Amino acid sequence: MLNKVILIGRLTRDPELRYTPSNGTAVATFGLAVDRFDGKDGVDFIDIVVWSKQAELCAQYLSKGKMAAVVGRLQIRSYEAKDGTKRRVAEVVAESVRFLSPKSSNEPGSRNDFDEFPREVNLEDEEVPF
Repeated sequence: MLNKVILIGRLTRDPELRYTPSNGTAVATFGLAVDRFDGKDGVDFIDIVVWSKQAELCAQYLSKGKMAAVVGRLQIRSYEAKDGTKRRVAEVVAESVRFLSPKSSNEPGSRNDFDEFPREVNLEDEEVPF
Protein backbone atom coordinates (compact mmCIF):
# COMPACT_ATOMS: atom_id res chain seq x y z
CA MET A 1 0.00 0.00 0.00
CA LEU A 2 1.15 3.50 -0.72
CA ASN A 3 -0.03 6.92 0.46
CA LYS A 4 2.25 9.58 -1.08
CA VAL A 5 1.31 13.06 -2.26
CA ILE A 6 3.55 15.45 -4.21
CA LEU A 7 2.28 19.01 -4.68
CA ILE A 8 3.70 22.24 -6.09
CA GLY A 9 1.81 25.47 -5.61
CA ARG A 10 1.54 28.86 -3.95
CA LEU A 11 0.69 29.49 -0.32
CA THR A 12 -2.83 30.87 0.11
CA ARG A 13 -2.06 32.24 3.57
CA ASP A 14 0.91 32.73 5.87
CA PRO A 15 1.81 29.63 7.89
CA GLU A 16 0.16 29.58 11.30
CA LEU A 17 2.59 28.25 13.93
CA ARG A 18 1.33 26.70 17.17
CA TYR A 19 2.77 24.39 19.81
CA THR A 20 1.05 21.32 21.22
CA PRO A 21 0.03 21.76 24.87
CA SER A 22 1.19 18.29 25.90
CA ASN A 23 4.87 18.43 24.90
CA GLY A 24 5.41 21.73 23.08
CA THR A 25 5.93 20.24 19.62
CA ALA A 26 5.73 22.85 16.85
CA VAL A 27 2.97 22.46 14.24
CA ALA A 28 2.36 24.81 11.32
CA THR A 29 -0.60 24.87 8.95
CA PHE A 30 -1.05 26.66 5.66
CA GLY A 31 -3.03 26.37 2.46
CA LEU A 32 -1.54 25.55 -0.92
CA ALA A 33 -3.18 26.50 -4.24
CA VAL A 34 -2.31 23.83 -6.82
CA ASP A 35 -3.22 23.96 -10.51
CA ARG A 36 -4.94 20.86 -11.78
CA PHE A 37 -3.33 18.64 -14.39
CA ASP A 38 -2.93 21.03 -17.34
CA GLY A 39 -3.70 24.33 -15.61
CA LYS A 40 -6.95 24.75 -17.57
CA ASP A 41 -9.14 22.66 -15.28
CA GLY A 42 -9.00 24.93 -12.24
CA VAL A 43 -7.21 25.12 -8.93
CA ASP A 44 -7.39 22.94 -5.83
CA PHE A 45 -6.87 24.47 -2.38
CA ILE A 46 -5.18 21.96 -0.10
CA ASP A 47 -4.52 22.22 3.64
CA ILE A 48 -0.94 21.36 4.67
CA VAL A 49 0.25 20.34 8.15
CA VAL A 50 3.96 20.48 9.04
CA TRP A 51 5.54 19.30 12.31
CA SER A 52 8.60 20.00 14.50
CA LYS A 53 11.62 22.02 13.32
CA GLN A 54 10.29 21.96 9.76
CA ALA A 55 7.14 23.76 11.00
CA GLU A 56 9.22 26.51 12.59
CA LEU A 57 11.28 26.96 9.40
CA CYS A 58 8.15 27.14 7.24
CA ALA A 59 6.67 29.77 9.55
CA GLN A 60 9.91 31.75 9.44
CA TYR A 61 10.63 31.66 5.70
CA LEU A 62 7.34 31.09 3.85
CA SER A 63 4.52 33.57 3.40
CA LYS A 64 1.37 34.00 1.36
CA GLY A 65 2.07 33.85 -2.39
CA LYS A 66 5.41 32.03 -2.12
CA MET A 67 5.94 28.85 -4.17
CA ALA A 68 6.57 25.58 -2.35
CA ALA A 69 6.80 21.88 -3.14
CA VAL A 70 5.34 19.53 -0.53
CA VAL A 71 5.89 15.79 -0.29
CA GLY A 72 3.79 13.96 2.26
CA ARG A 73 0.80 11.74 2.89
CA LEU A 74 -2.93 12.32 2.66
CA GLN A 75 -4.69 12.21 6.02
CA ILE A 76 -8.45 12.14 6.51
CA ARG A 77 -9.58 12.78 10.06
CA SER A 78 -12.91 13.28 11.78
CA TYR A 79 -13.84 15.55 14.63
CA GLU A 80 -16.92 16.89 16.36
CA ALA A 81 -17.63 20.59 15.83
CA LYS A 82 -18.75 22.91 18.63
CA ASP A 83 -22.35 22.58 17.42
CA GLY A 84 -22.16 18.78 17.83
CA THR A 85 -22.00 17.88 14.13
CA LYS A 86 -19.37 15.45 12.89
CA ARG A 87 -16.92 16.82 10.36
CA ARG A 88 -14.26 15.27 8.13
CA VAL A 89 -11.08 17.03 7.06
CA ALA A 90 -8.64 16.06 4.30
CA GLU A 91 -5.12 17.43 4.65
CA VAL A 92 -1.57 16.61 3.60
CA VAL A 93 0.89 15.89 6.39
CA ALA A 94 4.24 17.06 5.02
CA GLU A 95 7.34 14.87 5.14
CA SER A 96 9.39 17.55 3.36
CA VAL A 97 8.83 21.07 2.13
CA ARG A 98 10.98 22.68 -0.54
CA PHE A 99 10.93 26.47 -0.82
CA LEU A 100 10.73 27.39 -4.52
CA SER A 101 10.22 31.16 -4.64
CA PRO A 102 13.09 33.27 -5.93
CA LYS A 103 15.34 34.95 -3.40
CA SER A 104 14.41 38.40 -4.74
CA SER A 105 13.66 41.03 -2.13
CA ASN A 106 11.78 43.04 -4.76
CA GLU A 107 8.67 40.87 -4.48
CA PRO A 108 5.80 42.32 -2.48
CA GLY A 109 5.73 40.82 0.99
CA SER A 110 9.24 39.40 0.77
CA ARG A 111 11.45 39.41 3.81
CA ASN A 112 14.99 40.78 3.90
CA ASP A 113 16.35 37.53 5.36
CA PHE A 114 14.76 35.41 2.60
CA ASP A 115 18.13 35.12 0.82
CA GLU A 116 19.36 32.80 3.57
CA PHE A 117 16.45 30.37 3.77
CA PRO A 118 17.05 26.61 3.52
CA ARG A 119 15.99 25.16 0.16
CA GLU A 120 14.60 21.93 1.62
CA VAL A 121 13.93 20.54 5.06
CA ASN A 122 13.09 16.91 5.83
CA LEU A 123 11.22 15.78 8.91
CA GLU A 124 14.05 13.39 9.73
CA ASP A 125 16.46 16.34 10.04
CA GLU A 126 16.81 17.32 13.67
CA GLU A 127 19.14 20.27 13.07
CA VAL A 128 18.84 23.24 10.78
CA PRO A 129 20.40 22.24 7.41
CA PHE A 130 22.73 25.23 6.97
